Amino acid sequence: MIPGAFDYHRPKSVAEAIALLNDLGDDARPIAGGHSLIPMMKMRLASPSHLVDLRGLADLAFIRAEGGEVVIGAMTTQHQVIASADLAARLPLLRETALQIADPQIRYLGTIGGNVANGDPGNDMPAVMMCLDAQYEVQGQGGSRRVAAREFYQGAYFTALEPGELVTAIRIPVPPAGHKAAYEKLKRKIGDYAIAAAAVLLEVSGGKITRASIALTNVGETPLLADAASDLLVGQAPDKALCKKAGQAAAAIAAPASDARGPVAYRRQMAGIMTERALIRALGL
Repeated sequence: MIPGAFDYHRPKSVAEAIALLNDLGDDARPIAGGHSLIPMMKMRLASPSHLVDLRGLADLAFIRAEGGEVVIGAMTTQHQVIASADLAARLPLLRETALQIADPQIRYLGTIGGNVANGDPGNDMPAVMMCLDAQYEVQGQGGSRRVAAREFYQGAYFTALEPGELVTAIRIPVPPAGHKAAYEKLKRKIGDYAIAAAAVLLEVSGGKITRASIALTNVGETPLLADAASDLLVGQAPDKALCKKAGQAAAAIAAPASDARGPVAYRRQMAGIMTERALIRALGL
């Protein structure tokens, strides 16, 4: 299908982009890589009268270390995430996840900011950011603020962003050296959204798990933080039976829709299995 008519704007600064979004109001949508918005426009599920293209904001494409955090600009592409040796060393979970997003052509244009900001429950990075306890830098006419990823998602395509605001950067605390992480994603074919997926982050000391974080992709209206499953792990010596138990606890919170990717019961069970597999691989069991 062909999208409806719209006016195109390409601001040269964040301030100009925010001014445009506020002046144009509800008729305007920001666009980064466009891989979520353009298909919705083609299917007439979204019909903005104005598109504000953010690709001219080169100052939002960066990856840098700041103290104990890594800061990633919102216009950084998935390809740049994959290519960053510093990210691969500090946060290998991001590279692993980015490699599972769509296909190489899309990763060259798709941005990490667009992936986290639009509230699509099928996107991969939101659950990973919740797992990593990231914060989003948000800027609007009233100034800038930070929003925890774990508080950002409110429903399918509904987020904590106020009208006229943009996510400009992502701040991620760097886990200690030797941490363990994995992202397991079940999909119908290469490039597809997940049937179910799970991100895990673990720290192990003295033969026991001292920290655990688990988040689920595309088995609810938002990414889901599986706190009960994480709590089962802390203080325990890791083994496959424990991973299976945590997977069952993760499946218990899943609330997927029944769609072309499978019925509710199947997708809920797969959420648990993806969690179990991620834990086993992260722990090297």
